[in-house]
Amino acid sequence: MSQTPENLVEQVEKSAKNLSQPPLEQWHPELSGDMDLRISRDGEWIHKGKPLGREAIVRLFSSILRREDDGEYYLLTPVEKWRIQVEDTPLLAHSLDVEGSGNKQVVRLTTNVGETLEVGNEHPLEVGSYEDSGQPRPIIRVRHGVDARLTTAAYYDLAKHVVEQMIDGKAVLGVFSHGNFYKIG
Repeated sequence: MSQTPENLVEQVEKSAKNLSQPPLEQWHPELSGDMDLRISRDGEWIHKGKPLGREAIVRLFSSILRREDDGEYYLLTPVEKWRIQVEDTPLLAHSLDVEGSGNKQVVRLTTNVGETLEVGNEHPLEVGSYEDSGQPRPIIRVRHGVDARLTTAAYYDLAKHVVEQMIDGKAVLGVFSHGNFYKIG
C-alpha cells in the first residue's frame, strides 16, 4: 500500500483528537514500509520529489515523528509506522529569546513548526560538530529522539549569552538556562 500524507493525517486526527501531542510512547505498530518523504538539511519536507505544500501537514507530521534506537526516523499512527529519510535534523530552531540573567536565565527557542521550547532538563541543548567539516552543530532535544538544529542566526543570538564557568579547574564556555549550564565550546 502506498501511503499519502493525507491518509496519515486522517488516521492521526481520528486517534488523537483533542491532544496537544499524540501519545507516541503508546504506539508500537509493525513497520509498514518506507515512505517517499525526505526532510532536507534546510528543513523542507519533500514528498515524492515535491515540497509538502500545506504547513498544517508538516506541523502534524512533526508531532508523530519518532527517532528510534536504530537511528532511523518514523512517522507513527496507532496502526502504521512509516520510515522516512532525514538529512540532518528534522526540525530547525530559528529564533531565540532569553529572559533573566546569570544562572536564573531561561533560553527559549522557536522551531520551524511554531513550537516554543525552553532549554532545560526536558529540552537540553547540546553543541556537537559535523564530522566532515568540524563546524558546530547546535541542537535542542524536542521529544521522542527528535532534535531541532539551531539556525546560524539563532546560534549567533545564543553566543551573545555565553559565559565562562570553571569546571574541574578548566574554563568552559556555555549558557545557563533553568539553572543548568550547557557547554557551547
